[in-house]
Amino acid sequence: MKIRLFIKPYCGWCHKAQRWLDERGIKYETLDVIADREAMAEMVELSGQSLAPVIDVDGKILADFGPGELANFWDGL
Repeated sequence: MKIRLFIKPYCGWCHKAQRWLDERGIKYETLDVIADREAMAEMVELSGQSLAPVIDVDGKILADFGPGELANFWDGL
């Protein structure tokens, strides 16, 4: 399973998403969309917006979410 998390370093929701994944021992790649313009462009292309966080799990996308939405998304995978 390929998991990528697009974040903005100052984003509280992004920190919560990382904590949620870390607490469950889920391995993921972090892409900082502020430092990496290509990552920002890809995030916008995948999600249709510039808000973070955005998670991509094997092509399934969840955008601009909190921990509750992430849990529901994860349960539906």
